[in-house]
Amino acid sequence: MSALLDLTRAPATDPLGLYRFRDGLYAVDLIAAAITEFDLFTKLAAKPSDLATVCADLGTHRRPTDVMLTLFAANGFLSLKHGVYTVTPLGQEHLVSTSPIFLGAYYASLKDRPVVKDFIVILKTDKPANWGSYKDEKPWSEAMLTDAFATSFTAAMDSRGFTLGPAMAKASPVGTRTRLLDIAGGSGIYACALVANHPKLTATVFERAPVDGITRKMIAKRGFQDRVDVKAGDMFTEALPSGYDVHLFSNVLHDWDTDKVQFLLAASAKALPKGGLLIVHDAHLNDDKTGPAPVAAYSALLMSVTEGRCYGTGEMRALLAEAGFGDVRHQDTACDRSIVTAVRQ
Repeated sequence: MSALLDLTRAPATDPLGLYRFRDGLYAVDLIAAAITEFDLFTKLAAKPSDLATVCADLGTHRRPTDVMLTLFAANGFLSLKHGVYTVTPLGQEHLVSTSPIFLGAYYASLKDRPVVKDFIVILKTDKPANWGSYKDEKPWSEAMLTDAFATSFTAAMDSRGFTLGPAMAKASPVGTRTRLLDIAGGSGIYACALVANHPKLTATVFERAPVDGITRKMIAKRGFQDRVDVKAGDMFTEALPSGYDVHLFSNVLHDWDTDKVQFLLAASAKALPKGGLLIVHDAHLNDDKTGPAPVAAYSALLMSVTEGRCYGTGEMRALLAEAGFGDVRHQDTACDRSIVTAVRQ
């Protein structure tokens, strides 16, 4: 039997590059879609525009267009000032079709890639593609209700938690609080990391079937079954359990569009006592959503396969204030992730 993983220690080496390869996998496909299908940069060079105008001119939806423009601003192809996107000198020289050194033909060689085709449809319909462009697969949120997909996906997300979990836990200002509810906590890796780093803390993972059964097995495998339990439930259709003074959304909010994020934050505020702590662990964009570039690339992947995207820290502050939280703080953790913490007012 292998030794239990020590969730109080960071890895001896930095896997940042390995995370970025995987997280940024779809960015090139979104660039190809923008150039080959929409000729975005040529249009913006002629008419700098805000997000709403870009959507109207291209016939695209707000969420995927926001992700696309954020990716290009983060990589220096576009600039964003006062809500208006303009093409930078880099974009003018290489991505505008009237330039003598336009790279359109270079990217056109990618136009038949399945994910490029998916992005074109997503931009026009706002409907996510199936996971990994598997045409016989259900949408991600529905596929998670099947044992086979739930098992494989939960294992994939669990493995990244070996690095992300300890860093998140060490940064979290738990203080004297003692009861954690890990909402949609998947394998339970983040709940385990938090209790490992905060000795007075015990936790419950709130997760729907069939993932809840997988969660119990993974928690027991790590040896945390005495401090972390599991409660079956659906965060969208059931009230969050009471009796907890810390809530965690780890890699959860990025799966959902703004209306559902608002719903989840309001549900957390309703269940937490005054002074309760909310921890949002995720990949966050900066205040004006012009970077960091690796997070913008990850947002392209999320936009493709889920209903969500990466949120900026400015967006999170506004959403949390609307839900009844204050003392909002942001801190980087590991591998382009960070925590946003807030206190129930």
